[in-house]
Amino acid sequence: MKGRVLIIAGSDSGGGAGVQADIKTVTMLGGYAATAITAVTVQNTLGVSAVHEIPPDIIAAQARAVLSDIGADTIKTGMLGSRAVVEAVAALLDEAGVPVVIDPVMIAKGGASLLDPVAIAAVRDLMIPRASLLTPNAPEAAALTGLACATTDDLRRAGEALLALGARAVLMKGGHIEGPRIVDILMTADGETLFEAERIETRHTHGTGCTLASACAAGLAQGLLLEGAVARAWAYVAEAIRSAPGLGAGHGPLDHGWTLRHS
Repeated sequence: MKGRVLIIAGSDSGGGAGVQADIKTVTMLGGYAATAITAVTVQNTLGVSAVHEIPPDIIAAQARAVLSDIGADTIKTGMLGSRAVVEAVAALLDEAGVPVVIDPVMIAKGGASLLDPVAIAAVRDLMIPRASLLTPNAPEAAALTGLACATTDDLRRAGEALLALGARAVLMKGGHIEGPRIVDILMTADGETLFEAERIETRHTHGTGCTLASACAAGLAQGLLLEGAVARAWAYVAEAIRSAPGLGAGHGPLDHGWTLRHS
């Protein structure tokens, strides 16, 4: 086991996204996952029916308990929910002083809002400048930049805007862009790398964003260079989608454990 990842995110009772997906991902990739829970959601593959937010001081206390004892090589953030939580987490990131993968979670797969409007500005102002890697999908990139994100070129322009806001790298996810192929763009000040493949036609994609960001965080925690960490994460998620177990009547979970059958 190599690579400690502290995950600051919400819980998904259905197990497909949130900290449950994060823990599975980091574990399956050989790392160690610790958590600070930001919210408890009531959800399954059909959607989110309720959210109970954890007080910011308890979120911070969870994270500090981990950092003061176990430590972390990388921090991954997911659902933050409110401006108060964003502010508390931003302060923690400064204290920790380790690389940070920020997944700007705003909307659940079923459409439920997971970030209030006031918090979006806080993510833009406080989280993006602290991101070693930012992993927005097209709707999240549009909300953060105010730019249209309907094409791959739109994603590229939004990525440039996010780099200008202070992110050291952005992985612009193209799953919401129409077309037979998925194109994700890893962008830094030094250039870009494309990750491209045929679209997998399936409804079992719940937790893909959480999984991808956590896989990237695990790679960075294990000492992989950014491009290598993203490439491994991308391949891991693609196979997890292809191997999805078909659970639930809605947006089903991935097969995070496929590595156990390919070892």
